[in-house]
Amino acid sequence: MKKLPIGIQDFGEIRARNYYYVDKTYFVWKLTEEGKYYFLSRPRRFGKSLFVSTLKHAFEGKKELFEGLFLYDKWDWSQKYPVILIDFSAQKVKTPEELESFIMNRLMEIASYYRESITSKTYYEAFYELIKKLSKHNKVVVLIDEYDKPVLDNIENQELARECREVLKGFYQVIKPADPYLKFVFLTGVSKFSKMSIFSGLNNLNDITLNIKYAEICGYTQSELENVFSDRILDLKKEFGEKILEDIKFWYNGYSWGGEPLYNPFDILLFFENKRFKAFWFETGTPEFLIKLIREKRYYVPDLERLKVGEEILEAFDVGTIKLEALLFQTGYLTIKEIERFNFGMQIYTLGYPNFEVKVALNSHILNELIRSDEKIYETKQVLRELIERNDFEGMRELFYSFFASIPYDWYRKNQLSGYEGYYASVFYAYFVSSGFDVRVEDTTSKGKIDMTVLYKDRAYIFEFKVVDIEGGSVVLRGKRKVKGKKGKGLKKRSDALLQIKEKRYWEKYSGSKEIYIVGVEFESASRNIVGFEWERIK
Repeated sequence: MKKLPIGIQDFGEIRARNYYYVDKTYFVWKLTEEGKYYFLSRPRRFGKSLFVSTLKHAFEGKKELFEGLFLYDKWDWSQKYPVILIDFSAQKVKTPEELESFIMNRLMEIASYYRESITSKTYYEAFYELIKKLSKHNKVVVLIDEYDKPVLDNIENQELARECREVLKGFYQVIKPADPYLKFVFLTGVSKFSKMSIFSGLNNLNDITLNIKYAEICGYTQSELENVFSDRILDLKKEFGEKILEDIKFWYNGYSWGGEPLYNPFDILLFFENKRFKAFWFETGTPEFLIKLIREKRYYVPDLERLKVGEEILEAFDVGTIKLEALLFQTGYLTIKEIERFNFGMQIYTLGYPNFEVKVALNSHILNELIRSDEKIYETKQVLRELIERNDFEGMRELFYSFFASIPYDWYRKNQLSGYEGYYASVFYAYFVSSGFDVRVEDTTSKGKIDMTVLYKDRAYIFEFKVVDIEGGSVVLRGKRKVKGKKGKGLKKRSDALLQIKEKRYWEKYSGSKEIYIVGVEFESASRNIVGFEWERIK
């Protein structure tokens, strides 16, 4: 049985050692047939480096590595091109001087490989000199992998991030005047910084990130998974049963850039290696900066389930003007679920979590950022699962009351969370999601939208949340919108939240469930806790 290429990003090594390889060489052919300058954004560990390596070996004319692949009889193997490959993922730089030194050293290594010498003193002049000298052999191919990593590594220090951006800007500006000496240019990254900030002057760079023709350039489709890894899947079915393929799809499938849903290769390879479900991809890079942005912007976390954005949100940003939605999409924590097309080429994208892995893991980290109590979170999750299993609503009420009461006042004071309208519902939602439950939010019915639905076995739990001002009435909590209720001192005996569910008959959408429960939860910001928690069984 073939060994799996865990951690290997070099196409040549994979093919030479007969490891598994999903054939993406069709896209190598298509890119070279249709253009010259390209940019591709994909999340980390999604196969960008492997594709760059495939390009490198193709242009170097290593025909023997492509036997049996699409490109084998479609490429002019008599032509060999010098390749300048700069991989910024190889090192984390802490100063602009370190970045300049890294670039210069890499250029010197490439020059030495081709038996050339560089006399220029600056990194950008050295880049131009190297291109010009290598072009004596043939036109030059430039491949830049993870072009934005030096900026993203320092994104929390905006001054340093800007300094690294300026170094990269000077480097990439060389490409346009070097055009007569170039055969092909391909840049990859996670984020998409504006052309004015980094690619100034490189206005002919074709961004294929959301081009439907290249939607499956990285990642595995369902058919690729089942065909290439058929022997592994057969073994797993013998060990775990026929349902294993459905479980793999639930856990890891779902990334999309407008085409077919995709798997992250990193997850799949590690799953086959370990034979267990785990957040393999997520755990390789906890998104601390993103989590902090969610808290600082007081984001209503349930909105991440279905987020409608225009193309401008998915377009480029810059240091200091980062849009949370754009960064969540570009880094892979949200993906495209639907595309609505309108007149004049306008498009609206619906974003959501790609799969179970990301949804659960991301909400676990969000929850920790919202309350900062790892031990309490773990205990509550365990108890919550048991309470839902037993349908113990009294226990659930006590659990969450105790939980909110345990959050130190100092934590609210430092972060001004008591005034964050979506805080309480965001915590409630993140708890259920990170505990592994099937959670639906802002679920549309013919009479309104359900705040939150939890599905478990054959049961449906319909939740409605309200923030209550005991002295001045109630305030409906739904995203960023407020609807004031009737004024009056004290809480009513019957929960307004519960009454709303009954009046709107929200449960009818889940009439196919064997059991249906409605739950009204009311929070009061002054006491920073639950002041109303009522439920009824409808079916």
